[in-house]
Amino acid sequence: MRKLLLFVALLGLTSSVPAADFYARFEAIKRATPAELYTFLYALPKGGDLHNHLGGAIRPEWWYAVATDPARNGGDVFYTRVKFGAGIDPGTPLVLFRTIRRATYDRLSAAEQADYTRLDQLAPAQRQAWLDSLRLDRPGEGRDEFFTWIWPRTGQLHQSLPVTGETLVETMKAYGAEGLRYLETQIGVAYFTDNAGNPISPDAAADFLRARLAQPDAVATGVTVRFLITVLRFSPIAEQQLADAYKFVDGHRDLWVGLNMAGIEENGKGYPARFLAKYRELRRIYPTLPLSIHAGEMDGPDQHIRDTLLLGASRIGHGVNLLQDPDTLLLMRNNKYLVEINLISNRLLEYTPDLSKHPFPEYLRIGVPVCLNTDDRGMWDSNLTDEYYTAVTTFNLSWDELVQLGRNSLAYSFVQPEVKAKLLADYEREVAAFSARYLPAESLGQLAAVKPVTYGYARRNWGFPFAQ
Repeated sequence: MRKLLLFVALLGLTSSVPAADFYARFEAIKRATPAELYTFLYALPKGGDLHNHLGGAIRPEWWYAVATDPARNGGDVFYTRVKFGAGIDPGTPLVLFRTIRRATYDRLSAAEQADYTRLDQLAPAQRQAWLDSLRLDRPGEGRDEFFTWIWPRTGQLHQSLPVTGETLVETMKAYGAEGLRYLETQIGVAYFTDNAGNPISPDAAADFLRARLAQPDAVATGVTVRFLITVLRFSPIAEQQLADAYKFVDGHRDLWVGLNMAGIEENGKGYPARFLAKYRELRRIYPTLPLSIHAGEMDGPDQHIRDTLLLGASRIGHGVNLLQDPDTLLLMRNNKYLVEINLISNRLLEYTPDLSKHPFPEYLRIGVPVCLNTDDRGMWDSNLTDEYYTAVTTFNLSWDELVQLGRNSLAYSFVQPEVKAKLLADYEREVAAFSARYLPAESLGQLAAVKPVTYGYARRNWGFPFAQ
């Protein structure tokens, strides 16, 4: 039955196309004002976001609102480092605004405690500095700021299940408002602790998240969520973590639908071939688990994408240097492998600082399946519409190409086949209705009813005056 439902949905892709002349209509829309085009793309049905790190997708304002509200954070209290005094623990990252929980704070010496302030008691300037410390919003910030400093600042926010659940729903609300219907986000389950610092079992964490997603406010977003477990590729115990992840996902296939491996590739300890024997061992134990693995997020040429496909991946995260491996590029043309494109991420981390030189249009137009994603939208101060607007204005996307990106984001998802069939069918209907609504020449007047929400990236780069 699952295969039949999927087949019916895929068959419908050719029958639920927009009006034949919307191709020309979209060309006219692209010549509208930048604000009108952005608003049009904000309202556009977008399918899914497949390359998304939940911890990096949460806006600092959402972190702050939840972490300072005992009714939403499980009754915990959070502290953040505002200075370096006499009490410096050699085992603690030396970074301002590293955030910890009350149980950790209570174990510090008085001298160490003096370096921290309760998150809800920060002075206005400190609060703004804390918020800004969690995003790339200044010239010169890039790879080092992101990988070395921002993640340690989030500290123990990630360890709280209530905070994770609440910020996940805030993320879903924002996605639902801009036309997204499916989120496949990366989240770990091994490091949650209760307010006293005691470990929470992965099974208990899964139950908590399952229950949170069933609550009315989450359901009302209209966004279907599935999770991937991610292993840090350069960890000295990555092989064991990979085995633990396989076991967990296999036991929770209703909500967790695959695995990922992440981590800066410049760190030579996480090269894909390191894990080939381990993946083959695990495939002898467990039924098929889909794999989406970061690869090709590098400045120079290598064979990481080829080796990642050998690991069994059907999706490649980033794939920026694929053009420098022509044999693998040929293999991926018109094949079943998808490249998850993250334009703003690649620009801000300076893998492609000049987006006009990004390989995305080459992949798109020679038949390598691609879709657009946000990666770490909270830390980029951006949203999915920013990705679409960047792609349309930089690469002159056609209507058919735009729609195909959303379609790919669902067709290559790891969600269960019957859910995928419904998501695809709903997407086709929504796109058809959307194109019919904006087909008349005077139809852009309807955009006045659309209220885009933009963040710092859109304001800094395009000057849009929309609300945030």
